[in-house]
Amino acid sequence: MRISEVFPSIQGEGILSGVPSLFIRVSGCNLRCVWCDTPYTSWEPEGEDWPLSRILEWLNSQPAYRHAVLTGGEPMLFAELEPLTCAIRELGLHITIETAGTVLRNVACDLMSISPKLSNSTPWRRASAEWADRHERLRIQPGVLAALTRGYDYQLKFVVSSPDDLPEIEQLTGQLGARADRILLMPEGVDPAALNDRAQWLVEECKQRGWRFCPRLHVMLYGNRRGV
Repeated sequence: MRISEVFPSIQGEGILSGVPSLFIRVSGCNLRCVWCDTPYTSWEPEGEDWPLSRILEWLNSQPAYRHAVLTGGEPMLFAELEPLTCAIRELGLHITIETAGTVLRNVACDLMSISPKLSNSTPWRRASAEWADRHERLRIQPGVLAALTRGYDYQLKFVVSSPDDLPEIEQLTGQLGARADRILLMPEGVDPAALNDRAQWLVEECKQRGWRFCPRLHVMLYGNRRGV
């Protein structure tokens, strides 16, 4: 697998926020979100190929941690993810996979952290017409989302830029029959001040619907930088 970075930190997003975790970030993505906060795994992918043995060796070198997070980029693109997750499960670690929900694989996973990409993500002005069209075509795969939410314990985490995004979220989560307590709204942004501004109204929207508000704890603690 092409790996961009590995690092120990705390989970900064979702229902496991604050949990010490080992992050394995793959490089490579089938989407091009205009606001992507890890462009080094999508717009300009970088990294090197790691055999599974090297990944497992690194995990074993961090015995204090009991949670592993496979993130990206898009980890579900890689066929190697299937044997890797099986091997991680044998280590006794809790496995979270962070995915956009566009690719389906038979993986071992304790929490499928799905972040469907709303129309606010399409890079109409940033990318070529070919990439923008591809992103728009691929960003929502109803069959894959249904299979992931049926087959795994899950959370649906949405990046929200404005109140205009909410009807799109309501429609998609309604189609999936998603539980309200597994729908998470996260303000878009990488600057703590901007995140706080969006959080003020987003919290109120969550309260009205019984959804969860999802802060970006790692940005609050460490800022927008890599390896945290």
